[in-house]
Amino acid sequence: MNILKRINKIPGGLMVVPLFLAAGINTFFPNALKIGSMTSALFSPAGIGTLIGAALFFTGTQLKIKEAPEIIKRGGVLLIAKFLAGFLLGLLVEKVFGEAGLFGISTLAIFSAVTNSNAGMYVALAAEYGDEKDIGAVSLLALNDGPFLTMIAIGASGAAHIPLMSIFATILPMLIGVILGNLDHDISDFFKPGIMIMVPMFSFALGSSINYTQIIVAGPTGLLLGALTLVVSGGIAILADRFINKRPGYAGAAVSTAAANSVATPATIAVVVPAFADIVPVATAQIAAAVIFTAIVSPFFTAFIARKYGCPKMAKNETTV
Repeated sequence: MNILKRINKIPGGLMVVPLFLAAGINTFFPNALKIGSMTSALFSPAGIGTLIGAALFFTGTQLKIKEAPEIIKRGGVLLIAKFLAGFLLGLLVEKVFGEAGLFGISTLAIFSAVTNSNAGMYVALAAEYGDEKDIGAVSLLALNDGPFLTMIAIGASGAAHIPLMSIFATILPMLIGVILGNLDHDISDFFKPGIMIMVPMFSFALGSSINYTQIIVAGPTGLLLGALTLVVSGGIAILADRFINKRPGYAGAAVSTAAANSVATPATIAVVVPAFADIVPVATAQIAAAVIFTAIVSPFFTAFIARKYGCPKMAKNETTV
């Protein structure tokens, strides 16, 4: 039936097709993947952490210790670019439009959505178009997965507490892979195919947390927030990746998403800054729509940048022709 070949013809197909399929199932049959046991453990949101953890372990086995400075540089540049995109956009909206926000999109929603990126989506896209060092950059990008940078962006950094143990727990599977891969090259070779194998697996799990009706509930403002997140944060990150990292830019496009965790950020921020409490419900719905919008569009955006400016995957394909 040539299913795999047809999927590979779609930009980011190994991620997009499972993502869309799972989102459709979750939208129309929300309990189908939550029947318990192995089915839920593998195909529902419960499996996201395990599957991404396995992908990070496999990636770690391919990284060499001498490559650590390059990984830190790539990840650090993308992290700062993503933060600045959300901070500058939120600041601009606040100065120009005040508390009313941009067409009903508050600065809280902008700060929450634009400063955060979907780590799972980034790993999938980096695996699809980049190399092991691109995937390794997620160890730094994990810092923006949550409310911490958002708190800094809105001026509440004094109340923010970054759980170092949580960050360490995120990168530990990769560190174990790095140690094993550097101790024995056979281990590195053995686990190498696992990186791409995991992409459709955790993409499906990611999709199972998406419900298309959230876009309808949020309305045009949620779509606009998603578009702003994609264009502004993606644009700045692409420029930073191209001119600072001296890379093609696909990794910058891969952080153009809004993190799923950012949906809970307004409520978290409101605990610290009670003045935001009244706008939490609207901001939450808008961010949920932005998460779905960017999850759908970002893979196509990243594929466009990869085709336009090149990427390791395409370079490899050209050498094998």
